[in-house]
Amino acid sequence: MTTVKEAQAGPAMTQAGKKKRSGVLLTGAAWIISVLFVFPVVWMIWTSFHSETDAATNPPKILSPFSTEGYSAFFGSNPWPPILNSLTASVISTVFVLCLALPAAYALSIRPVKKWSDVLFFFLSTKFMPVVAALLPVYLFAEKIKFLDNIWLLIILYTSMNLPIAVWMLRSFLSEIPDEMLEAAQVDGAGLVRTLREIIAPVIMPGIASAALICFIFSWNELLFARVLTGTRAETAPVFLTGFVTSQGLFLAQVCAASFVVSLPVLAAGFAAQDKLVQGLSMGAVR
Repeated sequence: MTTVKEAQAGPAMTQAGKKKRSGVLLTGAAWIISVLFVFPVVWMIWTSFHSETDAATNPPKILSPFSTEGYSAFFGSNPWPPILNSLTASVISTVFVLCLALPAAYALSIRPVKKWSDVLFFFLSTKFMPVVAALLPVYLFAEKIKFLDNIWLLIILYTSMNLPIAVWMLRSFLSEIPDEMLEAAQVDGAGLVRTLREIIAPVIMPGIASAALICFIFSWNELLFARVLTGTRAETAPVFLTGFVTSQGLFLAQVCAASFVVSLPVLAAGFAAQDKLVQGLSMGAVR
């Protein structure tokens, strides 16, 4: 009997050892990938606290004296109007996207319309065309209606660009809602608007937060349309950031300092919504 138990315990211990080793390897690989992703950001922040001369040396001087020249140059160039423009365009377009995407996702998941798969394909097909292909027609149209250098033009463009992504994301989240919950709302006499506001929205709040964060990041980081369609009044933070790259003189420390400051709102939004973001992504990943 003892021999049989030992024979059975041997393979089990071997299998446990293999799982432990594979877990260690996966953990090590995850740490290596994380370091590879974080290292450029850390290096950018480190470089931003050096003088232009030290930042431009090759190889770079890691232990060179700290300096705030880059931040002084950035804040001395009045960055607040472009940052405010980016914040306005990103926040308002994200709100518009959520207001339009939630009813659309509801119609495509809980109360599916006819040929809903074709509708989803149409939403996805709008992302097939390269952005640069639509740049000239949009520019000519905006020039014709005297809408260039207007923050509302960017809001409309960002809303249309992010709407397909939000619809696809929210549809996967809405598919997780049990039918019994909606039937109970109908029995209580709740209409569509009340159902969306008081029943569906609180349940899929992690999904809404995930979609909102992604739309906000995409709007904040958008450069091509903002670079071509804006001037001085509607200039956004990414466009303002490109102004530090010049053909004469040194600019690496200033660019790193400006990049770090401009990325702070996105980092703050990500840290504030990280719990709901993880819940939302896991909620919509498994049906």
